[in-house]
Amino acid sequence: MTPADASGAIDASGAAGAAGASGTVDASGTVDASGPVVDEVGDGVAFARQMWADDEASRRLGMEAVLLERDHAVVRMPVRDDMVNGHDICHGGFIFTLADSAFALACNSRGALTVAAGADVTFTTPGRLGDVLVADARVRTAYGRSGLTDVTVTRADDGAVVAEFRGRSRSVARPR
Repeated sequence: MTPADASGAIDASGAAGAAGASGTVDASGTVDASGPVVDEVGDGVAFARQMWADDEASRRLGMEAVLLERDHAVVRMPVRDDMVNGHDICHGGFIFTLADSAFALACNSRGALTVAAGADVTFTTPGRLGDVLVADARVRTAYGRSGLTDVTVTRADDGAVVAEFRGRSRSVARPR
């Protein structure tokens, strides 16, 4: 089950779709929309939703969060004409940014303010104008204030892997 409407989409404000913003989180972090959203660290999914609602950069690039649960996020982005480079393929910086945005949602779904400490990306096949790219981010391990999150970016139409991203995260104190 998703943290939002039946399709799993959350709107640009970060609020859940038709199912509303309420729900419970089971042991795996999946949201059940029948009650209030709470997880063992105090509503981490809602914290990540709010972060997404405040993310102007991702919104302006046309990104859509389609799934958000504890330690897992899926974000889509259409490749527009202003994202294509001189080789007529999607500029790697946009692919990296898509992966980084999904990484941020997954890392912050535990409720702690978490930022990137570093990341590596490997590009495997190009994205092209008109493609919809899908970034699937999963926290692999979190230890102390650090973590590792893997993101696979694929083309929606054929599932081809466009890039593999590994992000290193660090939880930090929230600003006062």
